[in-house]
Amino acid sequence: MARILGIDPGSRATGYGVIEDSGGLRMLAAGTLRFPRGAALSDRLGRIFAGLQAVIAEHGPEQAVLEQVFMHRNADSALKLGHARGAALTACVQAGLPIAEYTPAGIKQAVVGGGRADKAQVGYMVRALLQLRTQPAEDAADALAAALCHAHHRRSPLAQAAAAGGRR
Repeated sequence: MARILGIDPGSRATGYGVIEDSGGLRMLAAGTLRFPRGAALSDRLGRIFAGLQAVIAEHGPEQAVLEQVFMHRNADSALKLGHARGAALTACVQAGLPIAEYTPAGIKQAVVGGGRADKAQVGYMVRALLQLRTQPAEDAADALAAALCHAHHRRSPLAQAAAAGGRR
């Protein structure tokens, strides 16, 4: 059994989702940390850090997963995304969580079956895979997709062989 925290970092909104992988997959929590327009970047980063600390304290994940940085067309946006990722990573590291990272295309491939899936397809598959009654908000769905991707990778024969080799 493992509890996995997925994080979709953003400087305006950061999605999170916690799933439990115990043979079956079950959502424990999902949500979005939103920040007021015009709030200073330093304030938003502090809120990401504190918000994720609270999620970690409440749900006790054993692992965390984030989407890797992809290149934005706008350098300023990429820099702000990097700062948001840093705040999220720091919250996870401070809690002692091992961290996995996957490319956006890798997450979509694992959850939808195609690396170019759009957000609606990702949300639909997250809802179906976790058997949710309603579809989570976009940022929360992306975070849950990251957690699902990691759960699938943990179950792969290669990952299981590596884990078995480390226990000897």
